[in-house]
Amino acid sequence: MTLSFKVTLTPDDGTLLVTCPALPEVTSFGTSEDEALSHALDAIEEALAARIADEEAIPAGSRGSPAVRLPALTSLKVELYRALRSAGLTRAELQRRLGWNRESVDRLFRLDHKSRLEQIEAAFHALGREIDLRIRAA
Repeated sequence: MTLSFKVTLTPDDGTLLVTCPALPEVTSFGTSEDEALSHALDAIEEALAARIADEEAIPAGSRGSPAVRLPALTSLKVELYRALRSAGLTRAELQRRLGWNRESVDRLFRLDHKSRLEQIEAAFHALGREIDLRIRAA
């Protein structure tokens, strides 16, 4: 269920420049591959948060190597945002369906907020969706 985005690492004057083809606004760097990928995760989450705030489309994750895997909570929030958009609904309509206050609904879409799983499940349920969780070997 977790999303990942393929990135490109390019040597650049003693560092590694990181870009993400699916998210052209993502640019970061690091002095090692691990550091570059860590910074890339931060940059990807920032780009996704900006797209959600601006009500823009979010591309599907992309496969390949190297790739940055998003945390599970971030992936769930991105998928909730996509489900809301694909249903053609607004946050106000989701708020009405859930019977929650505006701030509680808005927090579901803030990637920096640690929403509770049961809240995200309730939001998916209000959209006629459910979470299908899968655990596999690393």
